Amino acid sequence: MKFTLDVENNPAGWPDHTQLPESDGPFVKNFQEHPQSILLTDSITPVLQRIHADGNYCIGQDSGIYWRLTEPLERGAEAPDWFYVPNVPPTLDGQSRRSYVMWQEFVAPLIVLEFVWGNGAEERDRTPLLRSGEQETKPGKFWIYENVIRPALYGIYEVTKASVEVYHLIEDRYQLVAANERGHYPIAQLGVELGIWQGIYQNVELPWLRWWDSAGNLLLTGFERDQQEQQRADREQERTQQAQDQLEELRAQLRSAGIEPKL
Repeated sequence: MKFTLDVENNPAGWPDHTQLPESDGPFVKNFQEHPQSILLTDSITPVLQRIHADGNYCIGQDSGIYWRLTEPLERGAEAPDWFYVPNVPPTLDGQSRRSYVMWQEFVAPLIVLEFVWGNGAEERDRTPLLRSGEQETKPGKFWIYENVIRPALYGIYEVTKASVEVYHLIEDRYQLVAANERGHYPIAQLGVELGIWQGIYQNVELPWLRWWDSAGNLLLTGFERDQQEQQRADREQERTQQAQDQLEELRAQLRSAGIEPKL
């Protein structure tokens, strides 16, 4: 069964992002979730700015994607931990997005990422939406992404296992993507790769989900880029100082030999 959103025949007056709940109220699952989302966004921003010279793209972090009207309203949304939508403006009518509303936008995310803290059953749930009278089954998250929201790529990052699965939507079904020789998953549309990096971020050493370029170079955060530039400047200053010290030593040797250096 395939579920489609009947955009053209939606009744007038359907709510927009300012009229829909922006949260269902649960706690953030743990201290890693928000830093992980920020790490992904920060490091890929230069890539997205090159791709979207007009600035038309948006990133959601633990934000709702509304795909149907329900009661209560928040039941009609999924809230991926991280997602990217190309070719849509970052704000609407000068307002920051409170959620991403499919019947308002029509453009599917390119990639959706879920961070798994349990056994991953919720993120892999393929239970379809079935109705019988006034009753309906609760559709699974995997099914909703595959059949309704339909991002081209769906990633499931299992934090405790330090592993990630990436699915590619091909002929209306998600197919598991094979890792390359580096253990990364190429995202051809962006020219990047997705994988696991063991290191320190925001004072915590963990296996983090990160981006690399197509040559296997880690995409750095702004702080890391600043650090790299500072290290480069420090090395250059050190080389300059060494050259000056060598020159002074040579001058001293010439003076000891009775020769006044002209350098």
